[in-house]
Amino acid sequence: MAVSPVIPHGADMHMNRRGFVRNATLVTVGAAAGCATVNPTAPDALIIDTHQHLWDLANQRLPWLGDAPAVLRKSYRTEEYRAATAGLNVRAIYMEVDVAEETLTSEADLMLGLAASGQTPMVAAVIGGRPDAPGFADYVKRFSDNPRFKGVRRVLHSPATPAGYCLRPEFVRGVKLLGEAGRSFDLCMRAPELMDAVKLTELCPGTRFVLDHCGNPDLKCFRAPRPGEDRPRHTADQWKRAIDAFARRPNVIGKISGIAASLTAGGGAADLAPVVNHCLDAFGPDRVVFGGDWPVCLLGASYLQWVTMLRQIIATRPDEQKRKLWSGNALRHYRLTV
Repeated sequence: MAVSPVIPHGADMHMNRRGFVRNATLVTVGAAAGCATVNPTAPDALIIDTHQHLWDLANQRLPWLGDAPAVLRKSYRTEEYRAATAGLNVRAIYMEVDVAEETLTSEADLMLGLAASGQTPMVAAVIGGRPDAPGFADYVKRFSDNPRFKGVRRVLHSPATPAGYCLRPEFVRGVKLLGEAGRSFDLCMRAPELMDAVKLTELCPGTRFVLDHCGNPDLKCFRAPRPGEDRPRHTADQWKRAIDAFARRPNVIGKISGIAASLTAGGGAADLAPVVNHCLDAFGPDRVVFGGDWPVCLLGASYLQWVTMLRQIIATRPDEQKRKLWSGNALRHYRLTV
């Protein structure tokens, strides 16, 4: 990893929640000491991480982890998140982790409880959900009075999800219902299928959307090919056209997240800059938010490496634009008080 120096400028679920909170409390003093290094006037003096994952494999089942790299096949709880973000003043929005479908409700209950506890960096949650499920309306209604419930995500890039899935009539109906409930929907797509999601945003003008991970681009399409590597899944122009189409939709914001996980050995800020800069320019300074994507980011970079690279990439942009990316836009979009 090549990173340059920073450039200046239920009963069971109740037990799980106690475990998460207990672990968080044990490290509160150390985390507070780490935050003492933050420059209070810097644009990133406060970071709102809109994409925080947590999982405890003693109590949760994540079917996709079976085929995941070894670094992800362990528990990542609040104490590990605090350690990963040491030295930063971070508040986090939990992002669902594609748990087994029968545990969606218990995951949501647990994480919304943690967000309300005041004992962790988490202040809100985007929960997992199935917009096309017959009981989706009741599922959303179950949480609708909870102000920490900010939205729903259903990942659409799994091998079992066919192209065009998000355009099925029942899926569209569920996403429209989210808009009626005042909640957003996070789009996590395969890059070649981004135009399907653009169509979904057009069909649901009353729903706010968040495009995760800059649309999951293949970083190889932005540089010269290297010996022995696979061809990119799409061209740079195809991805740019999709991003530009999202940016023309007033009900979509872009999340600068996820791309650090795709870095390979020797990669760094220069590999990510074309993606970050195009998204920032396309969406504009008022419609972009930051996401850590921890611990998935560990596939390519640590949390601090990702923050450092992003600082480098945006170094020449005005401080006010940086502040909006790191925290201001998320505070407004998610209606947060921290």
